[in-house]
Amino acid sequence: MTNHARQERSALADLLERVGPDAPTCCAGWSTRDLAAHLVLRDRRLDAVPGILGGPLDGHAERVRRSLRARDYRELVTQVRGGPPPWNPLALPALDRPVNTLEYFVHHEDVRRAQPSWQPRTLDPGLETALWGALRPGARLLMRRSPVGVVLEGPGGRLITARAGSPSATLRGAPGELVLVVFGRGRVARFEADGDPEPILSAHLGP
Repeated sequence: MTNHARQERSALADLLERVGPDAPTCCAGWSTRDLAAHLVLRDRRLDAVPGILGGPLDGHAERVRRSLRARDYRELVTQVRGGPPPWNPLALPALDRPVNTLEYFVHHEDVRRAQPSWQPRTLDPGLETALWGALRPGARLLMRRSPVGVVLEGPGGRLITARAGSPSATLRGAPGELVLVVFGRGRVARFEADGDPEPILSAHLGP
């Protein structure tokens, strides 16, 4: 079975090397150095991971990220490429594939789509299948703050009701584009909409 998480991680590391430490990303206020530090924290500082999503440990997580950010950029990229060490549960294939495929796909696109003249990639069908499969359980959680109802429509008319409600909008696109919307990157995603998507795009969505 193809490990798409590993492929996206490797491609992201290649891109981080190519654009350097000061390139922009789609993560507000973050350069590529900031993003690399975030990924190393996630892989190697489990004491700080709970603070990534906010809450009482968010200050600790930010202090750890800033300390990692001060490291040599090449070292950070090497650690990003290496992925979680064996003691991190995310190193287990059973967790790596469903969790890290989304994480590294989104952050790969965070860097790609912040660069001039970017174009959408043609994704491997297996990756598109994996993204759609991971989207179904994650969409309801990540879209819970949407002020309107959200239906996601993938290829072949497959539907995910990400948030019930009225009014609602149906967002139609490739799985990767819909993943970006759900993770709060709708401004750089390419999709079609039935209904007004602006309340969704304006809301603070994603992790």
